[in-house]
Amino acid sequence: MTLATDYSAEDGLGLAGLVRDGKVSAGELLEEALRRAKAAQAQINCFSALYPELARAQIAAGGLTGPYAGVPFPVKDLGVEVKGAPMTNGSRAFRDNVAQRDSTLVERFRKAGTVFFGATTSPEFGLTLTTESILYGQTKNPWDVTRITGGSSGGAAAAVAAGVVPVAHASDGGGSIRIPAACCGVVGLKPSRGRMPMGPARTEGWNGLSTVGVVSRTVRDTAAMLDLTHGPETGSRYAAPAVTRPYLSELDRDPRPLRIALWTTAPNGTKPDADAAEGLARTVKLLESLGHVVVEAGPMLDGEALGRAALFTISANIAAMIDERSAALGRAVTEDEIEPITASMANLGRTVPMVELARANNAFITAAICYEQFLDAGSFDLTLSPTLHRAPDPLGTMALTAEPQAMGAAVAGFAPHCAVFNQMGNPAISLPLHWTGPTPTAPSGLPIGMMFGARYGREDLLISLAGQLERAAPWAMKKPPVWVG
Repeated sequence: MTLATDYSAEDGLGLAGLVRDGKVSAGELLEEALRRAKAAQAQINCFSALYPELARAQIAAGGLTGPYAGVPFPVKDLGVEVKGAPMTNGSRAFRDNVAQRDSTLVERFRKAGTVFFGATTSPEFGLTLTTESILYGQTKNPWDVTRITGGSSGGAAAAVAAGVVPVAHASDGGGSIRIPAACCGVVGLKPSRGRMPMGPARTEGWNGLSTVGVVSRTVRDTAAMLDLTHGPETGSRYAAPAVTRPYLSELDRDPRPLRIALWTTAPNGTKPDADAAEGLARTVKLLESLGHVVVEAGPMLDGEALGRAALFTISANIAAMIDERSAALGRAVTEDEIEPITASMANLGRTVPMVELARANNAFITAAICYEQFLDAGSFDLTLSPTLHRAPDPLGTMALTAEPQAMGAAVAGFAPHCAVFNQMGNPAISLPLHWTGPTPTAPSGLPIGMMFGARYGREDLLISLAGQLERAAPWAMKKPPVWVG
């Protein structure tokens, strides 16, 4: 066995075990990750920056402890700070920005023992469902380099799928963990609102729509990372329900037989295409073989109101972010420093009447109540939907430089079940349970994730079911054509 072989065979906890047992050093793991990162960058462009000098200094300083001690780990280039590292948010307006502190989340990752060596790509401000930007170009899907990786954590998901690292930081304001996970064939959990730290400057993003987490090849890493990073932070105004036992322990046993609602039609009326419908059918058959009951049903939510509310809320937050950047620069951010659709959203955000933000929040609250009432009325434990309603799109269709009307239509039909879980605040997980048939540019097929949603605070149930499904239909051995191991 070689280091490269061992590295490819392990998840994040497994790599830490190799370090702990003296089979490999943290420095050797870092150099292997850097080798793979450079190889992946040449083929799929999934990193916005590599900073090996910071990683080597972290290792040289010693004191690496925790369950992930010595494991190389990239952060997403959006809103999370690693002291001394570049953070551009995928935008030319932040081209020269360098973090002056660690984010609260990064402090928790450090305590877990991770070694920070680079940043993965994101579209500008995380505003679309593909990871493409003027600043960094197109991030390509390792299953088909003509296709998108999803957004906005597309660089992270691509790096994990291609074998650079087994687990990577990600964030999710409207599906941005789950959509890339689905596009790239990895695991992506969006935690409940108030579960994860967003500070230190603010304790929520996009008025509570956004949260943070990881993408990973195994459910084990997702559970362990959640254990190590969740919990209130300084200034938290609210917190998700307390956890009674470690999330990692949820993988020790199968869940009891569950009653699951098969929710096929999205709130905006979009139905899954043939590929996604086939994935649902196969997932239902797998669930039933494990003793679960699946019933076709879904909550009645006002998709038009939710879409309008999300647009107004995010646009107002983007306008505020650009104004803050202008203040920091001592001059106005110009429209040629941001992408066309970003500029349009910021302009909208400056004109949204204040009453619309109140209505937006009310629409989100109403959806959360309706979802919970639906689960209660049907005695459902979870919902099942396709993460994607079609296979990953060709590059360019949803970029922030695309023709706005066509881009908006592409976004609306791609992953329309995802954002509602941000709007409600509920947790949801995308699992790589289905691949399409082969195509001329995707000889191994294209992944389409299946998404399970839960009641507020019930990440434990999602992780338990995910572990059972992973044991029944393993996916970690599936490797895309672009594999850098």
